[in-house]
Amino acid sequence: MVRCAMALDDEQVAVETLLRLKRDAPDDPEALYIATHYFSELGMRASQQLAAKAPNSFQARKLQAEALESQGKNDEAAAIYLKILADDPKTPGIHYRLGQIELDAAGAAGPTDPARREFEQEIAVDPLNASAHFILGELARRSNDFDGAVKEFSQAAKLDVGFSEAYLALGMSLAGTGKFADAVAPLERYVKMEPGDPAGHYQLAMAYSRTGDKAGAARELALQTQAATSRQATDNAEGHSVQH
Repeated sequence: MVRCAMALDDEQVAVETLLRLKRDAPDDPEALYIATHYFSELGMRASQQLAAKAPNSFQARKLQAEALESQGKNDEAAAIYLKILADDPKTPGIHYRLGQIELDAAGAAGPTDPARREFEQEIAVDPLNASAHFILGELARRSNDFDGAVKEFSQAAKLDVGFSEAYLALGMSLAGTGKFADAVAPLERYVKMEPGDPAGHYQLAMAYSRTGDKAGAARELALQTQAATSRQATDNAEGHSVQH
């Protein structure tokens, strides 16, 4: 059905069938291969339609810039982003992309002020951008500004309740200010969302320990060990599979 629908350019039927296929056979290798192949083709068709129908739109130019970024051509991408902003300074998402380019240019130990300014400008344009708040929180945490980090991570979690990393970062930042009791709730939220991450269990164990919950701390340390062992086994299995 998928192949026929794609051959007939009936994208609605193709998408509906692909979704049914993923639902009915979520772990089948052939189903996953077909989904990967045809969703990719649908994405390519959509990008071609965008370029043909609205080549001068900021969406088409943004897509072009994102493609350049994926190729490591950040300077060329930045030039397009800046042109988009020159045409309309309130275009959402553009300062965010420029901020990412600045972070990439700065590397692990470089100056982050240019990137921070871009993310702050993004929030001025789009206050609901949870990812921009999150990165500002990370930049604050890097500079030991834990109060600033708490503010940004809290906002990120509020805007996107499914943003699991924001809860972990918020808990760690609260712990960094000595507010271990306040750190418990976001860390508990994180381990429920990401039970397989050893880091979450460790951070929650430390928060429990500092608030006098010895039983909770012991439980989370045991879960940390279990999660770490499971992750190592998965990594070993994947490594063995790659070798063969």
